[in-house]
Amino acid sequence: MPKSISRPFAALLLAASPLVLSACSESNAQEADRFAKVEIKAEPLADGIAVLFGAGGNIGVSYGPDGTVLIDDQFAPLTARIQAAVKDLGASPVKYLINTHWHYDHTGGNENLGQTGVLIMAQDHVRDRLIKGNDTVPPAAPEALPVITYHDGIKLHLNGDEIRVQHMKHAHTDGDSIVFWKNANVVHMGDLFFNQVTLPFIDLSSGGNARGILAAADKVLAMVDDDTKIIPGHGPMANKADLIAYRDMMKTVIAAVEKAQGEGKSLQQVQAMKPAAQWDVNPDAFIKGDAFVEAVYKSLQKPDHAEDHAH
Repeated sequence: MPKSISRPFAALLLAASPLVLSACSESNAQEADRFAKVEIKAEPLADGIAVLFGAGGNIGVSYGPDGTVLIDDQFAPLTARIQAAVKDLGASPVKYLINTHWHYDHTGGNENLGQTGVLIMAQDHVRDRLIKGNDTVPPAAPEALPVITYHDGIKLHLNGDEIRVQHMKHAHTDGDSIVFWKNANVVHMGDLFFNQVTLPFIDLSSGGNARGILAAADKVLAMVDDDTKIIPGHGPMANKADLIAYRDMMKTVIAAVEKAQGEGKSLQQVQAMKPAAQWDVNPDAFIKGDAFVEAVYKSLQKPDHAEDHAH
């Protein structure tokens, strides 16, 4: 596990994993104070599509005559600011919400939005995990739960586009979805893709696996072209070349760890080899080299999830 977590990125991923434990002991007042200075900034991507940056997972927005669709919603204290940013785009109030996965920095606003009548959608495992919670995240309120769930995916025909939502199995978690606007050529990858800010976070405790991250990157690369705009879960906007580099990094580190495991090397011996060193360049990264290598090492010890049956 990382020995130190930078304040900016810890804020982004607060309560999203067992790595960050401070959330549980904080009062609502403290939580609100921590987000007091957060600004929600919008970047238009295509006609009727934008991305919102704040604290937590990047938010996708699709808006038009059929209503406003939000992809993820960051933290509860930011809901009003997110709604204001949506209004500033010229969009109507949020009508639909898709969660790319269950982590709190992507679903923290669910309860607030659910209370306003927003229709929440997500992969089956997202609802399951929100209901159960874990040691650091309490079970979600009923209003925060997805009311439409799917196993493999769903298509939405809204605002003049076909929005393809596709489940990527056992990757960052066991409930990850990518959201692809076919006509606009924009894709939101959630935390299947961290762009520039940190090495990947593979949540093994939520069914994540390094092999799934690599497989998801390959699947998305087969869907996109040089003009596709890619929204990562965290970090600035990206393109196909950025995702290729990310995929190649995953492939290289997995291969090195797999080879070392085959030679009987322990986790500590593999970490000492520093197979992720050339990408471990951000001193403020949430996930540093040793933590990433540990997650890859433990992923490869798990059986390959060839089957993932529907409910």
